[in-house]
Amino acid sequence: MLRVLFAGTPETAVPSLRMLAHDHEHFEVVAVLTNPDAPAGRGRKLTPSPVKQAALELDLPVMECDPREDTFPAALQATGAQVGVVVAYGRILRQKVLDALPMGWVNLHFSLLPQWRGAAPVQRAIWAGEALTGTSVFKLTAGMDTGPVLAQSTTRIGAHESAGELLGRLAEDGAHLLAASLNAWEEGQVTPVDQPEGVYEVAAKISHEDAHMRFDVPAFALDRQVRACTPNPGAWCFLHHDGDDGQSTVLHVAKAAPTSPEDDQVSHGLKPGALAVDKHHVWVGTKSDPLELLLVKPQGKKEMTADQWARGARLADNAFLD
Repeated sequence: MLRVLFAGTPETAVPSLRMLAHDHEHFEVVAVLTNPDAPAGRGRKLTPSPVKQAALELDLPVMECDPREDTFPAALQATGAQVGVVVAYGRILRQKVLDALPMGWVNLHFSLLPQWRGAAPVQRAIWAGEALTGTSVFKLTAGMDTGPVLAQSTTRIGAHESAGELLGRLAEDGAHLLAASLNAWEEGQVTPVDQPEGVYEVAAKISHEDAHMRFDVPAFALDRQVRACTPNPGAWCFLHHDGDDGQSTVLHVAKAAPTSPEDDQVSHGLKPGALAVDKHHVWVGTKSDPLELLLVKPQGKKEMTADQWARGARLADNAFLD
């Protein structure tokens, strides 16, 4: 039985923790390392991470140490863990920490390494318009996601799939890959393979400003942006209620769809950012064909369908988005 120390923080790490914790035949999770409780919600109440909540439900010891502390390697060794497993922990581990456990550390990453190393691999793959992605289990080294790979699994990106939806799928698939590859590695059935050298796209974190929609680009590019930024940080734009001189508010777009020139329902010929509305549809002009808005969140309100929003917003004829 492999003694595992699990390190993770968000909801996407929970399936892997549960998978290892429930497999009593092959694994013993001796401790769970996660980030300290953080303010959340409107009241900014201190809230435990999803991984901590799951660990407490599973009756597992929780560590919230700072991995930069000099005493941290000794604390790891005191757990009796043979290997560390990282799934979206969110902290950099120094070489002393990587060397503290007999078998080192293994990471589950949500891309087909070496492509999309970095913080936002799922979001960047969608934004780039890629058709395939997957999960990789690899040994952690000092470089950013550069260690030798134990196993990979490939999946298609759905044509209308958001980053949140895809990440949810990959989290479940990756949990199975992680457990299988750890078991195979311990039994000597798999050998880590070095990643090929070369220059690859880096999956930089998406900022709030990155999520600002610009309508002087083709509709397909805006569709990718919306899907990549959903649910976080959320694609957004300014709504000018009555032309350039009118009041402006923020409008978040949670779901949209490109239109085709053959669709007679669509109001074609819209300038970039211009809006067209009928009883059941809301379109915005782009550099190519219009983009249909499907789900939006007006400033200060809950998410709703775009047609519901348009009926309540009482938009002027010269309202536009930018």
